[in-house]
Amino acid sequence: MEKAKISVIQLFALMFIFEMGTALVVNYGAYAGKDAWLSILLAMCGGIVLFFVYYFLFRQYPKLPLTGYIRGVFGKYVGWIVGLSYCVHFLYICGRNVRELGDLLVSSTLSETPLLAINLTLVLVMCYVIHLGIEVIGRTAEVFFVILLLLGAGGNFFVLVSGDVDFHQIRPFLEHGWKPILTTAFPHLLIFPFGEMIAFTMLLPYLNRPQLAKRAWLGAVISSGLILSWMFVLNTSVLGIDVMERSVFPTLTAVGKVNLFDFIERLDAIVVFTLLITVFFKASIYLYAAVIGIADLFKLKTYHQILFPTGTIVIFLSLTMASSFSEQGEEGFLNHYLSIAQLIVVPLLMLVVSIIRNRFKKKMNEQ
Repeated sequence: MEKAKISVIQLFALMFIFEMGTALVVNYGAYAGKDAWLSILLAMCGGIVLFFVYYFLFRQYPKLPLTGYIRGVFGKYVGWIVGLSYCVHFLYICGRNVRELGDLLVSSTLSETPLLAINLTLVLVMCYVIHLGIEVIGRTAEVFFVILLLLGAGGNFFVLVSGDVDFHQIRPFLEHGWKPILTTAFPHLLIFPFGEMIAFTMLLPYLNRPQLAKRAWLGAVISSGLILSWMFVLNTSVLGIDVMERSVFPTLTAVGKVNLFDFIERLDAIVVFTLLITVFFKASIYLYAAVIGIADLFKLKTYHQILFPTGTIVIFLSLTMASSFSEQGEEGFLNHYLSIAQLIVVPLLMLVVSIIRNRFKKKMNEQ
């Protein structure tokens, strides 16, 4: 691990931007119909529960990343294999995020630009920032966090005053009962994006004040959950649930409808720039978590020597994982089962093993 520290504000900024990610733009939670906003809030509550699982494990091993203490819980050999599977998972999700941004840019603004050029440029910039270290990533996130808030406030304001908003389109509540709400929230929305916060278990040892990790993590989960729920309500109020279910990027479509006085229009650039910021940081966190995890597992002195080869793998994954965005969505659905195991089942199992081991040690000390 590099000798660097980040502040709690920087950690919060990274977590908040990470949570927004592609969830801010893609068709998020539409399986629950008009009540998807409620599914998001329930998934947020589940994300808070998951946080306490991750946080308990972090407090047991405050100076180790996930790949370090997972070997302490499961043993040297089993833990090494499980730790490597997490690194592979981080790389795969990083590639998915890069691909999703590339697809959005190609379909909206850069239709004549090859997907390879977009993905290659993004990954090279990510590798450069990661090469500079986690402190640079944290300071950069502070700046772009403010920019992201300004873009979000501006976009929401123009949509609200455009006259296209009809909040009656989100009614009636509980149109199909609680079943679609619960089945959408658990496990789909719980995994994406709240369960994905497990990537930060690789970064928590860098926090300069570890006792404040709880405040930053919970603040990021709650604020991002509320914003994602609101964005679904706003998009549905503008587009209607039928268009929402068919749209690949509903936020882009909703903001693109704004036309004030035939002068203020084509505001979809706000959405594109917002996604560029969020995906850049989310993919960077995943790539950083993967390279420091690999360096830890293989006992390398520094992660810099594997950074660019690993970035090459991300580019390859982003280009070959699917032939189209719809095919990528189907593949992502199958990936949910692996994500359930890695983001929920394994952490809960580690929690149980740690509790049993601590009680056993306590009894042995008493004797």
